Amino acid sequence: MRVRHGELRAPELTLGQKFWQVNWGLLLLVSACAGVGVAMLYSAANGEWDPWASRHAVRFGVGVGAMLVVALIDIRLWMRYAYAIYAIALVLLVAVEVAGDIGMGAQRWIDLRVIQLQPSEIMKIAMVLALARYFHTLNVDDVGRVAPLITPVLLVAAPVVLILRQPDLGTAIMLAVGSAVLFFLAGVRLWKFALVGMGALASLPVAWSFLHEYQKKRILTFLDPERDPLGSGYHILQSKIAMGSGGMTGKGFMSGTQSHLNFLPEKQTDFIFTMLAEEFGLVGGAALIGLYALIMIYGFAIAVRARSQFARLLGMGVTTTFSLYVFINIAMVMGVIPVVGVPLPLVSYGGTAMLTVMLGLGLLMNVYVHRDTRIGRRWSDSG
Repeated sequence: MRVRHGELRAPELTLGQKFWQVNWGLLLLVSACAGVGVAMLYSAANGEWDPWASRHAVRFGVGVGAMLVVALIDIRLWMRYAYAIYAIALVLLVAVEVAGDIGMGAQRWIDLRVIQLQPSEIMKIAMVLALARYFHTLNVDDVGRVAPLITPVLLVAAPVVLILRQPDLGTAIMLAVGSAVLFFLAGVRLWKFALVGMGALASLPVAWSFLHEYQKKRILTFLDPERDPLGSGYHILQSKIAMGSGGMTGKGFMSGTQSHLNFLPEKQTDFIFTMLAEEFGLVGGAALIGLYALIMIYGFAIAVRARSQFARLLGMGVTTTFSLYVFINIAMVMGVIPVVGVPLPLVSYGGTAMLTVMLGLGLLMNVYVHRDTRIGRRWSDSG
């Protein structure tokens, strides 16, 4: 690391010292959310550990190990290889086009035998790393100009286009919104967002013509769920019925009628929050949201505390992505936004989603462990 004359260099932490720097409070909150997931998946299977609860618990255990490994790696290495990780994720998205598995009408997965890998989930974390590195190298004047923003716009556009082709509109929108937040945090002026927003609004009629038929139905159903109560509106109507029937304190663990009588679709994945609200009511739903809120507060506090721009943007980006997961899933099952396939982090069943969330939280923990590490504009400036 290049050190200015008279500037003291912080001593390098040993692996053991880094381990004790881990934010155990954050890990406890994450474990509590995962515990809620195990309990609800146990309930979803009518009191059976298989096929969901046991696998969810094992995946979380493996995820904790991965989270700690990611947290202990020198943050300067994550910056150094950020573009390489992005490139790998992009290649995986291209591989989905060539040899991906088709499920529920979409081509989103690569069969690795051990796990069905969904590259679009990996890209959410790779994008944060790539944008954090890019904006770290810019100064305030560079961010204020248009030319330096072309590269990060292309970094975002390439995977968004590939994900839209799968098709996966929800993930594409989530990736674009999460990236826009990083642009804002990096210092991009609001008037540029306003121009992009006006352009997006003007292009809506054209974009509508490119949507798949089922995507158009989801949007029309969001505007009027009763237009097709036994077809495209069935999911959201049953979700609202289940949530409303839970009342203040719920019907009790494993006593939800809508979910256990199979009126509620995808109760182990997309609509698991609905099942929680039916069984534990408003109190249970608010408690889980409270746990998520604490994780988000931890995340933003960790990011603000970091000394380097890369670490701050990385922490903010990971926390924003996590927040979008939570908001989109809960808003979806409540009928506030159209139904999209976004899981509830740490609670919904799903291998790639769990892996992505835990790796992201590992990077957030990494920012906390290395919060005092100074990083130069170029990674070579910092050791």
